[in-house]
Amino acid sequence: MNRALITKIHLLLAAFMFPVALMFLVTGGFYTWGIKGDYVSESYEIALSEPLTPDAEVLSDIVAGQLKLRFIDPPSGSAGLKKGGTSYKLEWTGSERDVEFEPTADPLIAKLTIKETTWYRNLVQLHKAKGGQLFKFYAAGLAISLFTILASGFLLAWQVPKLRRLAIMCSVSGIAVFAVAVLFS
Repeated sequence: MNRALITKIHLLLAAFMFPVALMFLVTGGFYTWGIKGDYVSESYEIALSEPLTPDAEVLSDIVAGQLKLRFIDPPSGSAGLKKGGTSYKLEWTGSERDVEFEPTADPLIAKLTIKETTWYRNLVQLHKAKGGQLFKFYAAGLAISLFTILASGFLLAWQVPKLRRLAIMCSVSGIAVFAVAVLFS
């Protein structure tokens, strides 16, 4: 393959994807150390006409109605039922907000918690695939681009006889370090 073309693809993809790659690097690195960002939460007691049942679809409909009453968009991610012993709650997550809905000790009162993300937590949520479809496609594009950048970098090194042996040694070392990190983690 033409070295000039490989170099151009490598450089342009790296420059174009740098902002989103930096976001993933920072949020992933900090998340590893427990820095996840914060929420600003508000809770509401919701009066019910009948006791709740652990049905994710029914609970999602109730939550969607409650959010609409408050002029709040639903979270961009998906809703799911979280069960533990005899208790349960609906968790609906997104990049800008998370919502929890659960019964209380009073069967005709439920608790709705709306957790708005701070700017940094919003980025963490995007990293965790809690955003909308557009960002998910963008993240998939980043994954393809990163593979292309790494492969083209290896090809560029491979094409230079002085760098070929070093590129192979670095690749083998990288595989070994990866294997050791996985095995001992």
